[in-house]
This record gives sequence, structure tokens and C-alpha cells, in this order.
Amino acid sequence: MQASSSDPFTAARPRLFSIAYRMLGTRADAEDVVQDAWLRWHGSDQAAVQSAEAWLVTTVTRLALDRLRAAKTEREAYVGFWLPEPLVELDERTPEAFAEQAGELSVAMLWVLERLAPEERAAYLLREMFDQDYADIAKLLDKSEAACRQLVHRASERVQREQPRFDVPREAHLRVLQRFVTAARSGARDALQALLADNAELIGDGGGKVPSFGKVLQGAFRIANLFFATFRRAPDAVLYRIATVNGEPGLLRYVEGRLESAQAFVTDGEKIHTIYAIRNPDKLRGLPQQP
Repeated sequence: MQASSSDPFTAARPRLFSIAYRMLGTRADAEDVVQDAWLRWHGSDQAAVQSAEAWLVTTVTRLALDRLRAAKTEREAYVGFWLPEPLVELDERTPEAFAEQAGELSVAMLWVLERLAPEERAAYLLREMFDQDYADIAKLLDKSEAACRQLVHRASERVQREQPRFDVPREAHLRVLQRFVTAARSGARDALQALLADNAELIGDGGGKVPSFGKVLQGAFRIANLFFATFRRAPDAVLYRIATVNGEPGLLRYVEGRLESAQAFVTDGEKIHTIYAIRNPDKLRGLPQQP
């Protein structure tokens, strides 16, 4: 995909990727949608387009919505829990940084969005994260403005109900993770448990490719035991690398020199409330496979 710096597509591309990724949760699908939009843009009568950005946003959203509807059936048959393909930054100058420009990107948010119907997800994202007018959303979804307001209202209620919200500075988030890594590396089970909220949860995604839990693992004691067991099996073979996972501090875990999982965390700055462990190797392909 090539375009000159003066091409409106180039300026809009970060936003287009942000929309597509938040709709679909995978980099490959988002890139495919953006590529398709690029082809359509360069095959269109650009002189007749009043607003290039509006045209591109509409096109990408419709393409992503069609793809999400098709993917719903596949994801319902997915083995275990479906978590998004992580966007990981090891250097803030990497291209993934643009995905943060339009708002919330966390794995926790995408976990909730995955439970919305495709049109609810599109309406919510366009309104709450990309500040689109209801008139534009209605036109895009071929619904009335009142119906779109209702879609956004229902989606907002679910997001607020299901997503833990903690206003935690990045530095505090990092401090908690650093303490967690220290405890996990040394096999300090009590220290691990002390860092976890009593009702902490761990949600794993193995996709049927690698072992994972078929239900949410609950409780500080059980989760601490899980990390302690990993340490005991291979105390010298487990390495944690702090990285930015979907815009927030997270971890890459390597076992015997190979990437085993990308982990995202919900924390209040003192305790860890949720761990999302993405283990499906298909979703880890674009990440550094060795520490």
C-alpha cells in the first residue's frame, strides 16, 4: 500500500486502522480492511467526494462491520475464550503507537466489546470513541437516529457494568507489574498472592492450539498458585519482559527461550484485578519470539 504524503488516505490511515482494529480485534483483519478501503478510494471519483475522511471512515466501518458479522459464527465455535490479537510496543516509536490516538485500546475494553452485537459495537465505537454525529452513524448503519441512540445507550451500559475502571497513572501500573515480575521470577507465592485482589480473575486464550483454561480462573490463591507452578516446573527457563500491550503496561512471557504468552493487566495501582493471558500462537506471530 503506497500513497503520497498529500493523499488524504495517508493522513486518515491511523484513524482507519484504529476503527478497524477496535471493530475486529486482530491486526491482520484490520490491515485487510484498511487495504480494501485504500483500493476503493483510489478506484473512486475522488473529485466528487465532499469529505475524504468521512468517506474513508464510512467505508472502513462498513467493511469492518461486514467482516465482523461473518466472524461472529467462527468466534462462537472458537475453543475457549476469544481475546484480541495484542498490539505490542517494545519501543514507543513503533508504528503501533498510532493506534492509541483515538482513545481506549485496552484488552479489557476489547474483551467487553466482543460481547456486543456487531451493530452495537460499531455504533458505540463511532459515537463514544470517535465522536461521530448520530446522523452520520444512522446513515452508515441504515437506521434511524433514535435507533442508533438506543444502540449506543445499551452498549454503554454494558461497558460500564462489565469493564473495571481505574484511573491509574502509567508509572503506578508499571510499579505493580515490576513487583509482580520480581515475585514470579523468584517463585515467591505469598508475594504474588499479596499483589492480587481477593476476587482477581485470569482469562486465558489458547484457541485450542495450546492448553488453556476453559473457564475464568478466579481468586488470588488459585492464580498465584498457577504462576508459582510455572516457576517450579522450569525456574531457570521462564523470563518476563515488560512491554506496552494495547497501550498499557503488560508482559511478554518466554518459556525456554520462546514466546509463550502476552499478558495484559487491570490494576488499581495497588492490586491486580484481572489478567488476560493471550497464548494462542496464531495471535503471537507478529511479536518477538525470543527475549
